[in-house]
Amino acid sequence: MRDTLLIAVYAFAGAAATGVAGAGLLRLIRRRSLTASLAVVAAVEVVAMLAGTLAVARAMFLSPHDLTVVTTVVAMAAVVSLLTALLLGRWVVARSRELAVAARAFGDGAAFTAPDGPATAELEHLSRELTATSVKLAESRAREAALETSRRELVAWISHDLRTPLAGLRAMAEALEDGVAADPDRYLKQMRTEVERLDGMVGDLFELSRIHAGTLPLAPTRISLYDLVGDALAGADPLAREHGVRLVGGRIEPVPVEVDGKEMSRVLGNLLVNAIRRTPADGTVAVTAERSPEGVVLSVTDGCGGIPEEDLPRVFDTGWRGTHARTPPAGAGLGLAIVRGIVEAHQGRATVRNTPGGCRFEVVGGPPAAR
Repeated sequence: MRDTLLIAVYAFAGAAATGVAGAGLLRLIRRRSLTASLAVVAAVEVVAMLAGTLAVARAMFLSPHDLTVVTTVVAMAAVVSLLTALLLGRWVVARSRELAVAARAFGDGAAFTAPDGPATAELEHLSRELTATSVKLAESRAREAALETSRRELVAWISHDLRTPLAGLRAMAEALEDGVAADPDRYLKQMRTEVERLDGMVGDLFELSRIHAGTLPLAPTRISLYDLVGDALAGADPLAREHGVRLVGGRIEPVPVEVDGKEMSRVLGNLLVNAIRRTPADGTVAVTAERSPEGVVLSVTDGCGGIPEEDLPRVFDTGWRGTHARTPPAGAGLGLAIVRGIVEAHQGRATVRNTPGGCRFEVVGGPPAAR
């Protein structure tokens, strides 16, 4: 029993010394190829066995003949181990290089395609992660391209819509300055109207910039949906009368909700103005507000005749105004984008769908506030 314990101690001492030396070598070559590290690991295993054997032999536990046999066996094992480690290292390195080339391709804008052939579980997992990342990058690039297109359209439309009232203001100011205005009071009234329109456009741009920057301040309070809709209908009534449109408020439930009253009033106002301006005279704009399994649903239905199916996904995009909304009263095309931004800031969603003779805008919020 004592001899066995001594053999174990000598063998462990020799192997431990080899292990320490191998660890130091691995630290020195940690930035080199994986093949070199695998070769060092294989060499350490074999040399550790040999060192333990030599330590035991030095303590006279092995005969010279037995030592020769063991040394020969260890040497053959070392050759096989090193060859195996080199082959494994070269295969793993080759696979890693293929992944690097594929990753560089999707980094340059192309889609990632995993290399063919078998791979270790870790490399296969890395390939799946890179594939998922490639899909996310493609979606991000598509969103960025859409946003860039929307931004360019917005700049073009804003430039056009600003130029029109500014040109009118300049002409009227010059007429007043030269004293050739036949009716100065009418000119002054028209100038005030144009200034208010410009102020509204600038206000919409400022609101939209805060929404996109995520800095829109919200001050939620408990308010009755009935009162919120009633105030919005009262505010939109003069415009509806001017256009000969009937406003109908049906199924308005007195549901208490936790919202920012000012911002949600703007949502309702934008939806009503949009509906009134696109509904022909003698048409009807209907507003409903009621509970649903999804929460509280507020809807505005107009008589615009419907929206082309291909345009429905773009209705809430910044600057979108449709193909027949190019007249100045249509505004800068920011109203519905502001609606979506405010609603999403309240953790809700805004949708639109066609109905017989028109379309229906819906704002879906969370559950009503506790009474």
